Amino acid sequence: METLPLAIANGWGCGISAYAVVLITGLVGRSGVADTPEVLQRTDVLVAASVLLVIEFVADKIPYVDSAWDSVHTFVRPAIGGVIGALLAGDASTLGQAVAAVGTGGIALSSHLAKGGIRLAVNASPEPVTNVVASLTEDGAVAGVTLLAWEHPWPAAIIALVLLVTGASVAVFLVSRLRRGLTALQGGRVRRPGDRPP
Repeated sequence: METLPLAIANGWGCGISAYAVVLITGLVGRSGVADTPEVLQRTDVLVAASVLLVIEFVADKIPYVDSAWDSVHTFVRPAIGGVIGALLAGDASTLGQAVAAVGTGGIALSSHLAKGGIRLAVNASPEPVTNVVASLTEDGAVAGVTLLAWEHPWPAAIIALVLLVTGASVAVFLVSRLRRGLTALQGGRVRRPGDRPP
């Protein structure tokens, strides 16, 4: 049961920015604030996570580049989430580790798909400001939830679940609106101001 809230919170964070979760978790362990998996505290892991996080931070702010980056990470983020889940299970039985890995990876995939749907719809907007705001909001949420998880696991898990459900709902709404708009454009049913009705 101790692993469950950490798996939920870190799984959600991995779906948005797995490199941020790895870096924050490693630094939290190194600082002695909480007992995090030792492998994530290694210098080589922290350096690699930092470099990839900087690249992701920039790529995530550029329209369409962010969607390409998300596409590549459809497999990477859930995989990292699964590894973190297995590490969190620690000395649990092999079955316990497998369940933690699959559960954390599944949550990571769910939040990743919600993020991808939202960003795809946001990219349809002609201005870049919305994209940058969405990305910075995600960055702040991941940092906040991941840090909170190591001090107060259950509140962090509840926040992560609320964000997951909210993100999925917003993604479905935005993508359905985008599809309707594209269908209307293709069917020639979109009228400009001043056009006479058929």
